[in-house]
Amino acid sequence: MLFEEYDGISKRCEYYAREGNINRRDKGSNRLKSANNTETPFIILLSIFAGSIAIASVLANKIINVAGIYVPAGVLAYSVTFICTDVIGEVWGRERAGRTVLGGFVALIAVFFLVQISLIWPAAPFWKGGGAFADILGATSRIILASFAAYLVSQFHDVWAFHFWKRATADRHLWLRNNLSTIVSQFIDSSLFITIAFYGIMPVWPLILGQWAVKCAIGVLDTPVIYLVVWYIRRSGAAGSESGQAERMLQCGRP
Repeated sequence: MLFEEYDGISKRCEYYAREGNINRRDKGSNRLKSANNTETPFIILLSIFAGSIAIASVLANKIINVAGIYVPAGVLAYSVTFICTDVIGEVWGRERAGRTVLGGFVALIAVFFLVQISLIWPAAPFWKGGGAFADILGATSRIILASFAAYLVSQFHDVWAFHFWKRATADRHLWLRNNLSTIVSQFIDSSLFITIAFYGIMPVWPLILGQWAVKCAIGVLDTPVIYLVVWYIRRSGAAGSESGQAERMLQCGRP
């Protein structure tokens, strides 16, 4: 009788252990899926950020006319980067936004060296586009060097200013901190970039003021886009902050 009772208890324990393992596996799977859903929007924004940084340096070789204002063609691509860092900073926090800026800088360095290698590498004897290729990408090298200085100063300032105004407004008025941080950061960027990239080649001040005006206009117009992207990411279950994300990642390791 005693052995039968012990055997019954043992079987129940085995059953509960199996059920517990199954529940833990299910919970772990759900948490992993949640983490993947959280990271997907960030990876997409990071990809757009790095791609925009890289192509902006090439597009800047052309000066375009925007409603009578002359600006480098890379102005739109570069403005997209501020949208990305503002959204990342709002959703995932300052630390993640700072790492994004650093990643973009590494991407710029990679582009610079790849451009130099492509210019040095001997061309095929039947290829006739060497002159135009060297003209465009040769100028791109100076533009990328200008981007190094302008990028680091303006992007890190934008991340700092965005979170300064976020604290000052008690986490309210996203439109205000987005525009205040972007307007100042874009002026810093335009001043440094245009001066280094085009000094002695083109009139500097008209390009600085023109590019800054166009970037400010884009910054105002992109505010609804930032609201929409932030709303969509949070609705899809992404973390509300860097600390919240870290807490969720820790929880994934709990039984």
